[in-house]
Amino acid sequence: MIRIRKLLIANRGEIAVRLIRACAETGITSVAVFTDADRHALHVKKADESYSIGPDTLGGYLNMHRLINVARAAGCDAVHPGYGFLSENPDFAEACESRGIRFVGPSPEVIRRMGDKVAARAAMIEAGVPVVPGSDGNLESLEAALATAEKVGYPVMLKATNGGGGRGIRLCTDPASLERNYERVRSEATRAFGSTEIFLEKAIVNPRHIEVQILADAHGHVAHLYERDCSIQRRHQKLVEIAPSPQLSEKQRSHVGELAVRAAQAVGYQNAGTVEFLLDHDGSFYFMEMNTRLQVEHPVTEMITGIDIVQEQLRVARGLPLRYRQDQISRRGFAIEFRINAEDPEHDFLPSFGRITRYFAPGGPGIRTDGAIYTGYQIPPHYDSMCAKLICWALDWELLLSRADRALRDIGVFGVKTTIPYHLAIVNHPAFKTGNFDTGFIAAHPELTQSPATRSNRNVAVAIAAALAAHHGL
Repeated sequence: MIRIRKLLIANRGEIAVRLIRACAETGITSVAVFTDADRHALHVKKADESYSIGPDTLGGYLNMHRLINVARAAGCDAVHPGYGFLSENPDFAEACESRGIRFVGPSPEVIRRMGDKVAARAAMIEAGVPVVPGSDGNLESLEAALATAEKVGYPVMLKATNGGGGRGIRLCTDPASLERNYERVRSEATRAFGSTEIFLEKAIVNPRHIEVQILADAHGHVAHLYERDCSIQRRHQKLVEIAPSPQLSEKQRSHVGELAVRAAQAVGYQNAGTVEFLLDHDGSFYFMEMNTRLQVEHPVTEMITGIDIVQEQLRVARGLPLRYRQDQISRRGFAIEFRINAEDPEHDFLPSFGRITRYFAPGGPGIRTDGAIYTGYQIPPHYDSMCAKLICWALDWELLLSRADRALRDIGVFGVKTTIPYHLAIVNHPAFKTGNFDTGFIAAHPELTQSPATRSNRNVAVAIAAALAAHHGL
């Protein structure tokens, strides 16, 4: 068994706070890192120890060598990458292991293989996991792309082979749009992922986006923790996540769980990961990708299963077996997560960075808030706009919706624009309440950005600001 007494958290924001809490519950000393812009961040205040990694001009949270040097100097046994940044960088995992530091995640080989979308497709085909029809490998030319598109049929998707996070993807509806987008996607892939390699898949129009959380250890045990529905998304970026999906039958749920376990076993996966699928309107599941890390939306799975995924990650990293076998994992009720972003939905989700003048989290039964903000906190403009996650749980779908509505009205974030009123509009939309929606939901309902919930929230904020000004004689 490998001992982990001290853990470097190579991340920031709410996920760093989440990891610090897991360390506190397992007797592990937490070590935070921070850039100059994050000197007053909540994860710095919460960690047992914290160290500066200088300005972002030195690479910030992407400077793997600086992070590893801090881990070594602080006497850390392991590094947890969280999500984003270096979490799916096989070079970082290799560098950690070469310096005698345990990387909390899968092996560099698996990260590299599953990060290459073409290699991942090949592995799934070999394992008998269905994939979306498309190119056999990377596209060598525009002519090859046109020939493949003609074979599988339009519309098609051009995708960066090493892509992720919704970037490096373009929908092509005909040969002309494919010709226009071919070099654009190659350029985007180069800028975002350092590679010009792209491939092509048939576009599944407005599918359901279903992903399955898996856990695997070094002793041959692989289990799934049921699925999450991530269909509510904007421009391939998830906004709302639900577990389990209100759209699946028990037969479908069992089938997609088995596919996810088969996918993990096929590549010798260890630690926590997520296998993502597209569910077509004819009921067919297609493998999309595998995220070799902890997901932003992992709390909804924790809420319905009672399993702490981060603690299981740490157990696996220590060489211990999973505490749960598949037949010991059950689910109860429904959970939903709202990404609270510092953005203005009324103005095309323009980032709204600035000072949090007042903040209070909701409470009550079935409510969890994972956040990184506090009253007086200055949201820096250098990073992702997500500042908190609101997670709600209830025994059934109808109660979940009413509880989510109440919690979204309870939470208060003032001083910046947020997506809270937008989420209120979604929760109260008749089409969402049916539990029957797909990835086209947001595009089909542009009126959500101008909903009564959005306007009433703005009016309340204005009234509070006026009252405070009057109180202070301004």
